[in-house]
Amino acid sequence: MLVPGSASQSLAAELATETGEPLATPTFDQFPDGETFASVPGFDGETATVVAATTSNDTLVELLQLQDAVREAGATQVTTVVPYMGYARQDESFGDGQPVSARAVARAVSTGTDRVVLVDPHEPGVAEFYDVPTTTVSAAPRLARSLPELTRPLFLAPDEGAVELAAAVRDAYGRGTTDFFRKHRDRDTGSVTVEPGETDPTDRDVVIVDDIVATGSTVSEAVAALTARDPERVIAACVHPMLVGNARTRLAAAGVDRVVATDTIECATSSVSAAPAVADVL
Repeated sequence: MLVPGSASQSLAAELATETGEPLATPTFDQFPDGETFASVPGFDGETATVVAATTSNDTLVELLQLQDAVREAGATQVTTVVPYMGYARQDESFGDGQPVSARAVARAVSTGTDRVVLVDPHEPGVAEFYDVPTTTVSAAPRLARSLPELTRPLFLAPDEGAVELAAAVRDAYGRGTTDFFRKHRDRDTGSVTVEPGETDPTDRDVVIVDDIVATGSTVSEAVAALTARDPERVIAACVHPMLVGNARTRLAAAGVDRVVATDTIECATSSVSAAPAVADVL
């Protein structure tokens, strides 16, 4: 059975359609002291696939409880799909006495599962922290399905590290150019300016592609650098739409025409599902 966490119900439902597997209906409660309680009444099967994005500390605990619940109900084989892995950006110790939080999370998840599937983790190396076989899949090509008809499309990554994501979306779309933003630091003042690469965006539809959009500050900064170059439209595309606080408003104010994203984090901008990419490895 497919067992969804509270933050991954739509994705799990799509996975059920893709795989033909039955979908469990977990319940999620909270005790007066704030402790969470996730259970899977009616679970029946020897194998279970827990699908749970860890978008918060509570959803991480839910994931661990769901793993334990299906084991208690008789599952002998458990696969855990983590559509969005929280703490993946803390993949090393950045100061004296600081934890490698991604490692701590991975070890905890590993205790209750036989296999893990990650979707576009921010740092691919976090897969090595798990103590069970771990597969990483990319949902970035799926973003191309949500893009409108584009005029001379230019797929821009916010930095060189995200170029592969931008290229994956471009390839799935079927045409266009890929480039990335360059940052330049003034040695005298210390100020940083951002330039949209070597490709002229004038009169072109520009798609800014990244794995995560959290506060929207990075994309907004990129759009500001584009404005003087007079692009036709600017679209933001991301796998994981965290969009915390006023991020969506900030993007609109910056001039982003629309935001397209997958359902690894379920929200209003989740216009395409990562389910087919996950189903391929399940």
